[in-house]
Amino acid sequence: MSTAAADPGLWLPRPYRVSRCKRELSDTFTLELLPADGEAMPAFRPGQFNMLYAFGLGEVPISISGDPDAIGPLVHTIRAVGPVTEAMRALQPADEIGVRGPFGSHWPVADAEGMDLVIVAGGVGLAPLRPAIYHALRHRRRYGRVCVFYGARTPDDILFKTELKRWRGEFDMLVEVTVDRATRDWAGKVGVVTRLVEGGGYDPLHTVALMCGPEVMMRYTSRALEARGVARERMYLSLERNMKCAVGLCGHCQFGPHFVCKDGPVFRLDAIESLLAVDEL
Repeated sequence: MSTAAADPGLWLPRPYRVSRCKRELSDTFTLELLPADGEAMPAFRPGQFNMLYAFGLGEVPISISGDPDAIGPLVHTIRAVGPVTEAMRALQPADEIGVRGPFGSHWPVADAEGMDLVIVAGGVGLAPLRPAIYHALRHRRRYGRVCVFYGARTPDDILFKTELKRWRGEFDMLVEVTVDRATRDWAGKVGVVTRLVEGGGYDPLHTVALMCGPEVMMRYTSRALEARGVARERMYLSLERNMKCAVGLCGHCQFGPHFVCKDGPVFRLDAIESLLAVDEL
């Protein structure tokens, strides 16, 4: 019997209580959770995910979007796209939810120390990257330039808008935001996020890049980074697939020879580049 199959902690959801459910966007919300048994929460690394279980409905994989070094609730930012996540959006403080995890690979924030750090996000892809940003800010002296490039569909779709403004006000990191379609009151940049990457603000020969968002965005962003001189082996991206078991047994999230739940969700670009070029794989 495999280690995964033998460990009941990987299969049995632990009950957590909702301490807060915060609306972020029209279809996106953040759940803050505390263990119902009062025991300590397991540590997680930036980029990892949990399986969240809505009792009676089912489980969904959701990246952890909170600060990995902070003492406080377990935080997940979720887009409501189906019955399970719609039910989670309706949760109230003190309601219970099941949690399994954390699972998966993580952003290489330790390996990036001493380098410039370029973080590129599209849409809700900012949520899985937020723990890496928190880590970089908490350990700011360990990195060179820190650049956050974020793209959203419209100004109304900008996630964590208040935090983005605060990060930009830190003066020791570059934060740039662009939208695909501007509204009448938008005075910021308009265009795809790859244009921000092309603009620079970092030393490409000494840069580690982290990306999360639609795959087409990451595909073009990686090309833009490579054109600037960033090596493939220093680019990392987070993939989203239909994960069910979270331990690589069910096969739902197979991606070529990989299983996204256990080999990812964070992959180094050069390990999956040929697969990423295949649409709908």
